[in-house]
Amino acid sequence: MNLLSFESLAAYWSGPEITTNLIVTLNLFGALLLGLVVGYERSYHGRAAGMRTYGLVCMASAALTVIAGYPGSWYGGHMAASLGSDPTRIIQGVVTGIGFLGAGVIMREGMNISGLTTAASIWASSAIGIMVGVGFFGAAMALALLSAGCMVWGSKLEAWLPSRQAVKIVLRFKKEFVPREETLRRAALNRGYEIAIGSLSVIYEKGQPEWHFVAISLRKKSGSSLSDLASEIALFDGVESFQLSHARN
Repeated sequence: MNLLSFESLAAYWSGPEITTNLIVTLNLFGALLLGLVVGYERSYHGRAAGMRTYGLVCMASAALTVIAGYPGSWYGGHMAASLGSDPTRIIQGVVTGIGFLGAGVIMREGMNISGLTTAASIWASSAIGIMVGVGFFGAAMALALLSAGCMVWGSKLEAWLPSRQAVKIVLRFKKEFVPREETLRRAALNRGYEIAIGSLSVIYEKGQPEWHFVAISLRKKSGSSLSDLASEIALFDGVESFQLSHARN
């Protein structure tokens, strides 16, 4: 390898390049913290997109935005000499394509949505690849470590912070039985839950009413467990069958 090649490699770790990578890394930290704050509000209310999803998306978005502000540091400071086209157009194509790939792992089943964090991590991985491609090696490594840490410890942080669990409930009543919404809401409050606004739907088929709704605990650990709820609902007058499941929507 000739001297010119060594100089080209050393340029990626020169003083100005390291300084730029540190600035980008500080932006990543800030974006991750702010994303976690916004995601906590969603996680607190039992939504599927919680702290990890918001943190990853916010951080990856910040990474792509920040490096666009330092074009002089791209490719070890040799961007003008090594490019014949605009690399931002390539980045746009990558981000758009990865968005479709991430959408493919999101699954919805009833009131439950899964795969959002996986989709966000795929999108964050594309940002890591882009940063490596344009020569922001230090910031790319920081983004990889922060993304992995967010996925590993983010769920533990969510479990430790106050939150409200959501439960999807389906009640199928006996024929000719007339359920009362006021009675249902009072029974939920007595067990530490409230019925989510706009979640109640009623199906009436062959003389049997069937109620679908989501109950949200008033506080963390204030609501009865699924097993306790099942035991109590089984004793309710007029209930022929029921179904309980955790809901994240």
